[in-house]
Amino acid sequence: MTKIPFVDLSFQHEPLIAQIEQALLTVLHQGDFIMGKAVAEFETAFAKACGVEYGVGVACGTDAIALGLQACGIRPGDEVILPANTFVATLIGVLHAGATPILVDCNPETALIDLAAAEKAITEQTTAIVPVHLYGQMVSPKQLLDLANTHNLIVFEDAAQAHEASREGYKAGSIGKAAAFSFYPSKNLGAVGDGGMVVTSDAEVAKKMRSLRNYGAPQKYLHVEYGTNSRLDTLQAAVLNVKLPHLQEWNTQRNIAAQEYDRLLEELRSHGIFPIQNHSGSGHIYHLYVIRISETCPVDRETIQTELAAVGIQSGIHYPLPCHLQPAYQYLGYQEGDFPNSETLSKQILSLPMYPGLSHTQIGQVVQKLHSIAISPPAAIPG
Repeated sequence: MTKIPFVDLSFQHEPLIAQIEQALLTVLHQGDFIMGKAVAEFETAFAKACGVEYGVGVACGTDAIALGLQACGIRPGDEVILPANTFVATLIGVLHAGATPILVDCNPETALIDLAAAEKAITEQTTAIVPVHLYGQMVSPKQLLDLANTHNLIVFEDAAQAHEASREGYKAGSIGKAAAFSFYPSKNLGAVGDGGMVVTSDAEVAKKMRSLRNYGAPQKYLHVEYGTNSRLDTLQAAVLNVKLPHLQEWNTQRNIAAQEYDRLLEELRSHGIFPIQNHSGSGHIYHLYVIRISETCPVDRETIQTELAAVGIQSGIHYPLPCHLQPAYQYLGYQEGDFPNSETLSKQILSLPMYPGLSHTQIGQVVQKLHSIAISPPAAIPG
């Protein structure tokens, strides 16, 4: 069996290598490495792709959350609701904004934030909610806006895994006051290093973001607020400009690959293996393809990962420990048992190979191996 990597960027990069090299050389010749022409071009193009007015590039997705929340008016003492089932960067961003994070559980079928649980967590101090569009699937915009409008909450989207995802007529990044994106290399739209962006249709939020990312200075040497140095590099923007026109096609290929996984995995449902549900149809852009290995499966997740790796099939776990159980954040006061859905998922989920260019043959090999493991579990080693 040919090895199947978890992520393979060569399908995206190889056809574009000449354009990428030329874009990088252009920046080298221009010498505008900080806040150069390519940054402004990419900010405009990506904002348009999200269906909003403004984009403000920053150094990484975590900064996009932290600075974006500040630009939206979040201050120390404000409570911000977010899911426990997310990458820790979401929590870090809320903390770096100075807010008090209020974690809530997720829906076990979709792994997305449980909006009913979020509503129960709202207090007089609650100012904002950060829905995480996880794995490439958006939180329901209509339900989210109903909740936010009812309780006068700011919606700040964590769209780090949802580049051009859509649901219910909305694109990721266009629901709330602002949204954060990451351009980490393995994202659906990835740079060749770190990068992030806040997108918004609010001119004041965009204006404040431009100041916050640049030492709190709306103009050189005039510092009007407590900012930082977090700017999207011109070289990264140049690469992203080349890749952006291909994003929609790459997302389509991911969705087609996911449909093939869904079809082939159907037989394994009776053996306790099934995918996280898609409630978005073709709007799910599958940054990750995630399955659950439930308690009815005759083989545990560790064995399945080991057996897959033995034949060259890489897999991942997103994420093995929910935010509220991470050692660094025990001071927040949460404990095991607080968010049972998130905790159960963390023990069951497994991410399979997913990227543009992943062939149906490769998907068939992955599922065939899963089938052989679940139907004919490896013999236990005598103790």
